[in-house]
Amino acid sequence: MNFLIRACLGGGAPQAPATRLLCGTISGAAGIFLNVLLFLGKVIAGTLTSSVAMVADAVNNLSDAATSVVTLIGFRLAGQEADEDHPFGHGRVEYIAGLIVAMAILLMGVEVGRSALESLFGQSETQYSPVALVILAAAILVKFWMYWFNRSLGRAIDSAAMEATAADSLSDCLSTGVVLLSTLADHFWGLQVDGLAGLLVAAFILKTGWEAARDTLDPLLGRPMDPELAADIDRIVLGHDHILGIHDLVYHDYGPGRAMMSFHAEVPADGDFLELHDIIDHIERELKEKHHIDTSIHMDPVVCDDSTSALREQVAAIAREIDPVLTIHDFRITPGPIHTNLIFDVMVPYGFRLKDAQVREQLTEGIKGLSGHYFPVIQVDHSYVASGDQG
Repeated sequence: MNFLIRACLGGGAPQAPATRLLCGTISGAAGIFLNVLLFLGKVIAGTLTSSVAMVADAVNNLSDAATSVVTLIGFRLAGQEADEDHPFGHGRVEYIAGLIVAMAILLMGVEVGRSALESLFGQSETQYSPVALVILAAAILVKFWMYWFNRSLGRAIDSAAMEATAADSLSDCLSTGVVLLSTLADHFWGLQVDGLAGLLVAAFILKTGWEAARDTLDPLLGRPMDPELAADIDRIVLGHDHILGIHDLVYHDYGPGRAMMSFHAEVPADGDFLELHDIIDHIERELKEKHHIDTSIHMDPVVCDDSTSALREQVAAIAREIDPVLTIHDFRITPGPIHTNLIFDVMVPYGFRLKDAQVREQLTEGIKGLSGHYFPVIQVDHSYVASGDQG
């Protein structure tokens, strides 16, 4: 099975547009072909048994074939190169395709539920057919294979659209299993549960649609950077000489494999400017090669003499006493005849228990405790990274 996934990737980088287009084409074509076959088989089974749940399940497969067409078109559009009107490419079309798939799943769930209610209150009788049972059992096996295939391929290329298709296939396995069990219950125990089975099928479909919609809406609305990716960026950047820290990381997602990022890198104020600039250029190229992220890095000079470093650590300790998640950066000292300005930024995560003004007030109180001569000038920043690691 893993050989099939490797063959679909074609030896290319998972985030490369050409690789994603190939995977999307294979997944979409397989979905269209198999779902049309399942639709025809279940229509035959539903006709033989007069089961509304079975016919509803068949229509669901026809809907899946249509959404596979959407996925196929979406990947092709997303694979287009950047142009004058879309300088960051068309990668977000893949998210839109996933959202259309999710909306189609939700609509189908509503329709299946309506048909099931009509059957439940109409108390229609179903007929037993061994052929129908064989078709349903085969459909479950096919749908489980489609679930495994799309999930594995979706995770390999980090595709929300393909993950939504996989979730839909798993939901279809469960819903077809419910139809199969209801058919057996009717034949062996005389339980007329076709309508209830249809309602369960509708519930599975609606749940899948909601989860798929949520997973595709998040990147469209703008989600934070994955904490694992943020940690690896920390490791790469801080692994270079003369980089003292990074902060103010901002990440923009323009579709899988199409991202931009900016952050501030702290460097020694007394370092060689040309050498530091060369290091920054090298980091930008390294991040592009490894994570396919176009990066813009701003250099922040940091005074590294003993007195400044010691005072900075004292202020950082005060921030940690307020809450361990608080970090400071851009720390500098401006002496004056009356007082000494301590100018710095404090990084506060979204949803923090204290308001920005309260954070400033408590930091100011702690700094005044060090010396009444200090006058803090504090800028509150909010982290764009979910883990709050950047600071």
